Amino acid sequence: MKTGVIILHGFTGGSFEVRPFVQYIKDKTNWLIDIPILPGHEPGGRLAEITAEAWLMEAELAYRRMSKQVDRIFVVGFSMGGLIALYLALRYPVERLVLLSAAAKYISPRLLLADAAILLAEPVIRHFPPNTFYHLYRYKLANTPIRSAYQFTRIVQQVEPYYSRITVPVCIVQGMLDGIVPYSSAHLLYHSLGSETKQLIFSDKGKHHICYSDDCAEWFEKVLAFMCQTDERGLV
Repeated sequence: MKTGVIILHGFTGGSFEVRPFVQYIKDKTNWLIDIPILPGHEPGGRLAEITAEAWLMEAELAYRRMSKQVDRIFVVGFSMGGLIALYLALRYPVERLVLLSAAAKYISPRLLLADAAILLAEPVIRHFPPNTFYHLYRYKLANTPIRSAYQFTRIVQQVEPYYSRITVPVCIVQGMLDGIVPYSSAHLLYHSLGSETKQLIFSDKGKHHICYSDDCAEWFEKVLAFMCQTDERGLV
């Protein structure tokens, strides 16, 4: 059985936000992985001109492309990507859902910039080429238009009323030191989602960019085990 994983990045972010987790999956599996870049988040993208519908459509297109190549699809969403992942689970067959720092509440771009400081620190940047998303991310966070922030809130409004209709097995990972998405949001999702199979993992050292937490190796292993669990049909 061929497995595909769609990984959705966060608001104003990019693939680098989930890079450590992606590398972990690549090292441990032979799964096909796709990290679609949401409109307006590409280099030179005009974020102010993009609507919530465009972000949702890009995720749908990624799902449709993946569905032609694999037998089952897992969806992982970071921050705003977690809400988009929930949207996909409402509309399409998803085998398993992983929510990382899922932004069930509004994100303040200024707080996001402060939390991103560790990613923008020189010791981290030195590990990546100068043309990565890091420098673009710094610029976009400092220049995020109000209209774009409003588009994020529209995604929350579209998905939140339907939490109980989402029944796919779900794993929620939340950092206890997250200054943007409080850990109470993880509890809210855990109790609101209609899934029978649920797992809630807290990272004691995790901030919002949880894939870079000091204890990420511990929860990486737990999440992969969740994704590999055998379901009632005997699929692995």
